[in-house]
Amino acid sequence: MSHSLISRRTLLKTSAAGAAFGAAGLPFSLRPARAASATIGFIYVGPKDDYGYNQAHAEGAKVLKGMSGVTVVEEENVPESVDVQKTMESMINLDDATLVFPTSFGYFDPHMLAMCKKFPDVQFRHCGGLWHKDKHPANAGSYFGYIAMGQYLNGVVAGHATKSKKIGFVAAKPIPQVLNNVNSFLLGARSVDPSITCQVIFTGEWSLAVKEAEATNALVDQGADVITCHVDGPKVVVQTAANRGAFVCGYHASQAPLAPEKYLTGAEWNWATVYEMYAKHLLAGEPLPNFTRGGLADGFVKMSPLGPGVSDAGRKQFEATLAEIKKGGYAVIKGPLKDNKGKEIAAAGKAFPETAIELESTGFLVEGVQGSTS
Repeated sequence: MSHSLISRRTLLKTSAAGAAFGAAGLPFSLRPARAASATIGFIYVGPKDDYGYNQAHAEGAKVLKGMSGVTVVEEENVPESVDVQKTMESMINLDDATLVFPTSFGYFDPHMLAMCKKFPDVQFRHCGGLWHKDKHPANAGSYFGYIAMGQYLNGVVAGHATKSKKIGFVAAKPIPQVLNNVNSFLLGARSVDPSITCQVIFTGEWSLAVKEAEATNALVDQGADVITCHVDGPKVVVQTAANRGAFVCGYHASQAPLAPEKYLTGAEWNWATVYEMYAKHLLAGEPLPNFTRGGLADGFVKMSPLGPGVSDAGRKQFEATLAEIKKGGYAVIKGPLKDNKGKEIAAAGKAFPETAIELESTGFLVEGVQGSTS
């Protein structure tokens, strides 16, 4: 860690941040006037070049560095602990940040919420947190993308590529966003062949290289011949799977350079779309939305180019399904559907499109997924 990063967390001033914002009505937080310039902070739980979650956010932040009037401050490798509170406080007190993006899941509660109360004139937007107007501060908010649709498309090409009819998923933690991805990956594959199963292994942390390698090897040993993941840095999973001869589907950012022959496609974030929107609102003195969501059609999510391992049939179904998803209203979770314990999730005729708020509280694994949330 560099001296500058150590200084950011330790040399904190006690004075409150300047440039107060006006009080806001819900569901928007308002700035009273146009700003000639603004400093925006980004905080990452891991390195910015991890081929994954943090890199995707850093690539979005990089676009803002080219915007007139915007100054970007960043800090990487910040734990989901009181450390992130110190980082946010220093960005506000030392750098005059008026908008802060703490990007990791564990930053939201209690850390970001504590800073919202301490600095009511500063705007905070969190990736993935479920903001409620009756529960959370008006200067807080959340943004996310319907990337489970990307994992569904990963599943479509996986369904065409698998010979064993067994696919695998290396996951960090059984939170709703992760579970939606696991379920969508399996259901995408089952749109090709309903007999396909998916084994999921949870490592327990966002970044544990040794456990990620062990989980990937275990999945291949159990017969899985297509692997994907939801961990912060997919590099280990992708390289381990490819070295074992399995195909891989990426996540967060493109990992195609790591396994060019085995990489089928990947569900990627396109955070530049989101961050540019927030920055433009901030500079114009316009409302900052508290709850922001979008998908493939909105440019929040994109798919990696199809690799050489994708068959003609796989390519055809992938492209047709992508076109349908971009029309809007596409539902992956639809009845009749049970979880992997036999409980009904959706009755016949019931469907939950990508925008269904219920999916952001998902606590189940669908039938056909081998694994447990506990």
